[in-house]
Amino acid sequence: MSDEFNEKNYSSKMDKSIQSFKKDISTLRTGRANTNMLDTIKVDVYGQLMPVDQLATISVPEARLISIQVWDKANTSLIESAIQKSELDINPQIDGQIIRLRIPDLTEDRRKDLIKVLKNMGEKGKIAIRNIRREANEELKKKLKDKIISEDNNKNFEKNIQKLTDNSIENIEKILTEKEKEISQI
Repeated sequence: MSDEFNEKNYSSKMDKSIQSFKKDISTLRTGRANTNMLDTIKVDVYGQLMPVDQLATISVPEARLISIQVWDKANTSLIESAIQKSELDINPQIDGQIIRLRIPDLTEDRRKDLIKVLKNMGEKGKIAIRNIRREANEELKKKLKDKIISEDNNKNFEKNIQKLTDNSIENIEKILTEKEKEISQI
């Protein structure tokens, strides 16, 4: 570990947390078909758990339809089973090696549930950012105690880390608001 405090390291960690949050909420089902909805589904094939996109070609031919072209016919029923067990709450239709997922309209209750789940994910994202800030501040305290950085540098770094934290949390808030609007649209 270098003697100097590396702010970019923590900035990068916060960016990764935001990217992870974006990926997580992209799996939430809105009224439209989206291939990301299948990202969390793992299929037990060839003795291991594999994502659907490694077993088939996934496309969105219509706004409310996901088409899954399975490469190996033997995996069709395994993928169907994995989708049924998932929390997507969608019944797959099989036509040979093609699995079709019709995305039903969201009910008002389902929209409210999705918004609750979304806000929960947002809170977890913010907590991750705050944990990175805490980690940075602990490193600063240690470097100050060991006299590696001066009191003035410590204050500047703390201010910069707080600014990074505020910007990252604001970014998560913007993403949350956009996704909430998307879910609320009829």
